Amino acid sequence: MKLREMDDQVTYARQLQHDDGPVVLINQFTLAPDDAERFLQVWADDAALMKQQPGFISTQLHRGTAGSTTFINVAVWESARALGPAFRSPEFQARAARYPDRTIAAPHVFTKVAVPGICTA
Repeated sequence: MKLREMDDQVTYARQLQHDDGPVVLINQFTLAPDDAERFLQVWADDAALMKQQPGFISTQLHRGTAGSTTFINVAVWESARALGPAFRSPEFQARAARYPDRTIAAPHVFTKVAVPGICTA
């Protein structure tokens, strides 16, 4: 699996050093059509591990429609500092190495934005 930055100005590694919370991890995965089944198996294994980590709240995987092989993982964590150790753990890194070689992941951490009359923070 290859990592791609979603933001050219702020890296994922830098985000994991901040104590923002709660946070939402958005991770876009792009893969070849024949890698989808393997991807789902490995992702499910990763999600099971992450569910056991301190600070984990929830996760939901989404797939693009019309035969798309773009997936989006939306995971909620108590803080970026809680997500960091889970991401860097040897257990997670070993599992991440099992993704199909052509998989491209673009993880990025977000916080809610308040927009008056529309969104609450």
